Amino acid sequence: MIFAYRTTTLAGAIHEGTIEADDKNAAVEKLKENGFIPLSLKARKEGARDSGRFSFKSRKIDLITFTTELSALLNAGLPLDRGLHIIADISDSGATRQVVQTILKSIREGSSFSDALQKHRGFPKLYVNMVRAGESGGILQNVLERLGEFMESSKELRDHVTSAMIYPAILLGTGIASIILLFTFVLPRFAGIFTELGGSLPLPTQILLTVTGALQSLFWFLLVAVIAGVVAARKYIRSDAGRYQWDRLKLRLLGNLLVKLETARFCRTLGTLITSGVPLLQSMKNARDVMNNQVMASAIDTVMKDAKEGKGIAKPLAEARIFPALALSMIKVGEETGQLNTMLIKVAVIYEKSLREAVKRFVSFLEPAMILFMGLVIGFIVISMLMAIFSITDLPL
Repeated sequence: MIFAYRTTTLAGAIHEGTIEADDKNAAVEKLKENGFIPLSLKARKEGARDSGRFSFKSRKIDLITFTTELSALLNAGLPLDRGLHIIADISDSGATRQVVQTILKSIREGSSFSDALQKHRGFPKLYVNMVRAGESGGILQNVLERLGEFMESSKELRDHVTSAMIYPAILLGTGIASIILLFTFVLPRFAGIFTELGGSLPLPTQILLTVTGALQSLFWFLLVAVIAGVVAARKYIRSDAGRYQWDRLKLRLLGNLLVKLETARFCRTLGTLITSGVPLLQSMKNARDVMNNQVMASAIDTVMKDAKEGKGIAKPLAEARIFPALALSMIKVGEETGQLNTMLIKVAVIYEKSLREAVKRFVSFLEPAMILFMGLVIGFIVISMLMAIFSITDLPL
């Protein structure tokens, strides 16, 4: 395999190029043997051109790249301020460069790394707490390495779900646009022709023309009503009560998918935090904040209360009934054997894989269902029009 790399040296010189190796680990070892500190390493696809410097496309990718590069520099033995200085010099993003320089300035003025990060919105609370735990334990480079792996895994899972839903979304949008086009432009023309000819039309055609006429006369009213309804619904969902009810509805409609997603998210976050030395209660609070579904997240509050009273987390989680039985069994085993953090990561891996398979099955069902629905609607329209056309010979002239 061919890998595109970006490296630095202890003197701060940046090198870019390609290297051939059996896998990513072998490529890293080759670069280290040549005296380079790997900053980024990416497998090149066949036929892909060398694009030179890697570009950052979002704040999240900036954060992943920043964490990965800083972890590599610290593991190579560079001090924190020197590592930040190198990252500021090699960054392609002006915003990232400015943030890193501000952090570096705060550190040189006496602030800790975690306090400097806390001043910027681009660093989540979870990130800051893990860095603070790494600083207090003297294992900052290890914590940053785990953070990089955690964010890469989270991004990969999110991208997989998003990419899987792109085609159904396009299909739904195209189908709705086609139906709107038929009802607003095509059918009104035929309606005028049939009205002029008079006579009795087939029942499906009469139903279709009635719906078309109603849509024409009430179009602006319906449009305003839909917009007002969407705005009101969004406003209600943003409230605490509305968000809770909306999340409860999503659990009923997409229960299996959402439970697997939240289980994987909670367990990976909690496992990573505990491994990094963050206290259990603080770790649970941060893991709770990462969960998007408020129904499941609110159940964690009771678990945290019981954990604070010394009851552990396995039994309270089982009583909360928010996670699958397999996850609860593995968490119980991990707690009993003193390997809770390791078992939580294993649970996350299992349910991330299961979620990908569940999303694949859901999309494989959703696509034909949407095609069938759109086909039935458009088919009804076409058949109604054909029946009317065939009945023209029976109309009085």
